[in-house]
Amino acid sequence: MIKTSLCGLTANEIHDLTGSDRRHAIVIANYLYKRKIDDIMLIPDIPVRVKRELMEKSFPGIYPPVASKESIDGTIKFLFRNEGGQEFETVLLKDKKRTTVCVSSQSGCRMGCPFCVTGKYGFRGDLSIRDILTQVLGLPYSGIATHIVFMGMGEPLDNPDTVLKACNIFSAEWGPAISARNITVSTVGITPAVKSFLEKSACNITLSLYSPFPDERYMTIPVEKSYPAQEIIDLMKNHQPDKKRRLSVAYIMINNTNDTEKHLAGLKALLLGTTIRVNLLPFHEIPGGDKISSSPERLQYFKHELVTAGISASVRKSTGMDVSAACGLLASGLA
Repeated sequence: MIKTSLCGLTANEIHDLTGSDRRHAIVIANYLYKRKIDDIMLIPDIPVRVKRELMEKSFPGIYPPVASKESIDGTIKFLFRNEGGQEFETVLLKDKKRTTVCVSSQSGCRMGCPFCVTGKYGFRGDLSIRDILTQVLGLPYSGIATHIVFMGMGEPLDNPDTVLKACNIFSAEWGPAISARNITVSTVGITPAVKSFLEKSACNITLSLYSPFPDERYMTIPVEKSYPAQEIIDLMKNHQPDKKRRLSVAYIMINNTNDTEKHLAGLKALLLGTTIRVNLLPFHEIPGGDKISSSPERLQYFKHELVTAGISASVRKSTGMDVSAACGLLASGLA
C-alpha cells in the first residue's frame, strides 16, 4: 500500500482517511501542524486503534532541509530536496517583532524575467502541497513563524491550486493558525489566477510591477504580453476593500532604468486614488550583470513623492545578500 503524507491534508481530508470521529481528525491536525509531531503513536487523546489504522495508511510527511547558510545579519537560507529530486530554497528572517519564512512554490521558474537568478535556473516543476508546508514545519527552528511570504523560487500563481490550499492550511485554526493578514503571495500577474485568489482567499497579494509602462514592462516581465499589469491593478482597484487585507505593488528600483521622473509620474498616474501600497525595493545585482540598484537616497525620494501624492509607500531593506538569500537571488544549491 502506498502511504499518504499527512502533511498537506486538511482536517476534513484526515477525517476521510481515518473514517473516525471528526474530533480525532482535529486532534491529529493540531499535533501535526502546531507541534510538528513525527510519530503518530505519540498523539494523545485519540484511540490506539485509530492511530494504528492511521499508521497503516499514512506517515507524518514533514521533512528537514538538506543544507543551510547563515548571513551575517542573521538571515538563514535553507536548501530542501524532495523525494522526486527537486531542489528549492527557503529563507528564514527574524527580528524583534516577527519571524518570517519566505517559501518557494516551484523548483525554478518559467516566467523568464532576466533580472531574476531563479529564472536563469530554469523550471524544474511545481512543488506539492507537502513541499510547501514542510518549508515552514520542517525548519530546524524551535520558534513559531508569525509571517509567511510566497516570494521564494517560482511564480506562486503558476501553481495556483496548491498555493491556495497551502494558504488555507497555514491560516486554519487546526493548522499553524497564522493570520491570513500575515500571509502574502507575490505574483508577476496571471490575471485568471489573481482573480480567483482574490475571491477565494483573504491573504495579501503583491504585484511585481517593475515599470508602469506596458512596453517597458514586457521587455523584462514577459507575462505582461498575455496578462497586462493594468488588468491586475484594475482587479485590485475593484476588489471589495478589506481593512485586514493588504494589496500592494512591489517596485524594484534600478539605477537610470526605472527610477526616472517619468517613471515616478507613471506610478502616480497608475495608483493615485487607490488603496494599493507601493513597496520600493533595491535591485539585487546578478553576477555578470550590468545593472545596479538605485541609491538609497533615490528610493527615499520616490517614497516621499508617492506619500506626498497620497499613495501609501515604504522602502524595504535588503537582508541575506551575502548568502544570496535576497529577493531574486534564489537558485537551488545555496549558490
